[in-house]
Amino acid sequence: QVQLVESGGGLVQTGGSLRLSCATSRIIFSVYHMGWYRQAPGKQREMVAVITSGGSTNYADSVKGRFTISRDNSKNTVDLQMNRVRPEDTAVYYCYCRHTVRSQYEYWGQGTQVTVSS
Repeated sequence: QVQLVESGGGLVQTGGSLRLSCATSRIIFSVYHMGWYRQAPGKQREMVAVITSGGSTNYADSVKGRFTISRDNSKNTVDLQMNRVRPEDTAVYYCYCRHTVRSQYEYWGQGTQVTVSS
């Protein structure tokens, strides 16, 4: 059974930093695109950052210049470094993966709560 397990969430003050990590198992990590999504109360889930199997990245406009996504193919992990956080970054953050060719193979983690205090 494929597993994506997020860690690193918590409470942080405005302007602070937080690093999320997602550990995966039972997938050939290198052939999956990876991403972080978030969902705030009463809002739809939205893309935060994605990184392709080749290492190309894309970010939501709201986090560009503040967040950095990275992957370690040797450890099967994907991280999200969050700097200069804002109250509007408060949400449940989800790790996501999708196979590069067989797009029907996509998986989600259970999510980790990030709360930014003002």
